[in-house]
Amino acid sequence: MTPCITRRWRRATTAVLAILGITITGAAHAQGITKDLPARIEMYPIPSLTLSDRQFLAGDEGGKPVTLAGELRVAQGSGRMPVVVLMHGSGGVGGNIAAWSRTFNAMGISTFVIDGFTGRGITATSTNQALLGRLNFIVDIYHALDVLAKHPRVDPERIVLMGFSRGGQAALYASLQRFHKRWNTSGLQFAAYIPFYPDCSTTYRDDTELVARPIRIFHGGPDDYNPVRTCKAFVERLRAAGRDVELTEYPDSPHGFDLGLLGANMLALAPKAQTVRNCRIVEGDGGMLINAETQQPFTYQDACVEFDPHVGGNPATAEAARQAVTDFLRTLFKLS
Repeated sequence: MTPCITRRWRRATTAVLAILGITITGAAHAQGITKDLPARIEMYPIPSLTLSDRQFLAGDEGGKPVTLAGELRVAQGSGRMPVVVLMHGSGGVGGNIAAWSRTFNAMGISTFVIDGFTGRGITATSTNQALLGRLNFIVDIYHALDVLAKHPRVDPERIVLMGFSRGGQAALYASLQRFHKRWNTSGLQFAAYIPFYPDCSTTYRDDTELVARPIRIFHGGPDDYNPVRTCKAFVERLRAAGRDVELTEYPDSPHGFDLGLLGANMLALAPKAQTVRNCRIVEGDGGMLINAETQQPFTYQDACVEFDPHVGGNPATAEAARQAVTDFLRTLFKLS
């Protein structure tokens, strides 16, 4: 067979197996089905809440009930398997999520992708971040753990959280002990946290008190959407408090640089996208977020909120980050 025909045959075979409900095993892989294809794909409803940031911080459950969707890609193999939970950014579930899912499935790691927008009637928040509280994704993430805790193919001791941009911010702050105690009712906790280019411009109360799990942050030096400098400052505070946190900064890597995994090698303006790159936000009394410069409640109409940051991809640094993440997970999950 030519390579093209072989690829088509593999895809067709996989589709037939899926229709018949046949799990892809190691034996099937030996016959030519690539490891980056999941054994099966399962869709789950995720009951959650839509809360304001103030409600979240105050521990107020009086938000609006919502049902979100989660996609579990069960990797090839048998028994209980490790899982990476993937949380998207302000643009919704994008192509970089698919690229990371393939990478992890090929390692024998299942993936659970959370869609935090569609169930809320949101397509994107890039140009209007006020559409959804920035901390709401943390509630969604903890409710996703409720789903995974009941799954017979999930190893509850080997679940990692990875997020990007707005989802990276959620992946970072979901590690706070205070939030974990108040909102996580699953009985599980993540084995590690992997935020990509998160926003670190907000200082929360007790934000150096973390669950005892490693955090690995990946960021780009020239990122003008969520500047790395604010994350460096936060990491310094966390290290001073004795936390297991590392920040890897890549040169020539704009916001969204892991789009390079899809071959994207570009830099583009994100028209009218909001950025708080020059804001300093602190948590005040009753969960109110305060603009540190004005000492007034923060809003996206504040003068510090700017527009038109850049996004792009860098294949070289995306591959370096992919290698760093996979090396970390092989060690953490004790994979061969």
